[in-house]
Amino acid sequence: MSFDYSKVKEYGTYDAVRGLAKIVCKKRYNITYVGQENIPSEGGFILACNHQDALDPLVIANGCKRVIHFMAKEELFEKPVIAGFLKRLNAFPVKRGDGDMSALKYARNVVENGWVLGIFPEGTRSKDYKPTRGKSGVALIAKQTGADILPVSIYTDEQYKKGTRLTVRFGKIIKSEELSFLEDHSAKELRAASKRIMGDITALWEEGHCEK
Repeated sequence: MSFDYSKVKEYGTYDAVRGLAKIVCKKRYNITYVGQENIPSEGGFILACNHQDALDPLVIANGCKRVIHFMAKEELFEKPVIAGFLKRLNAFPVKRGDGDMSALKYARNVVENGWVLGIFPEGTRSKDYKPTRGKSGVALIAKQTGADILPVSIYTDEQYKKGTRLTVRFGKIIKSEELSFLEDHSAKELRAASKRIMGDITALWEEGHCEK
């Protein structure tokens, strides 16, 4: 896998594919979006969501008016053709559980450019659809950039398939100052911030399906 982390780019391919995503989501799933008014219309921030299926980025992008740069596991970038396509969709690879500083720096640059960073704090998909414990990466990026965080939840109680009902909730922005970062290198602060972020995501998830 070869990915150039030296320069952050935003490709127009994302908007073109988003049109296709709307068609796919409408035909394949029964999706209700809640709280879209909470999505900032400008400026950089971190969008943090629970993770249940490989198509979660598609589902989120379909309901978000902003272009999102998703952090994705490096295994998805092993095949050149797929890697090139993901790159054109503004995704970038990260080595899971390896303290990938290149990916973290790239993520920081995305936010500092005034763009949206999409991240799944759990680091992997939940097997029982329930949000699990978040890793410290999202908190570390928030601390380094001073970025606000938009908590998002995708709720379902079944495997994604044709006709699956999904409720996607965009929560209230978590301001950076609410995470109470004080020390330069505090693992305790990062754990507390990660817990707060996943707590907000879980609270949204626990609201279940939206009654139509």
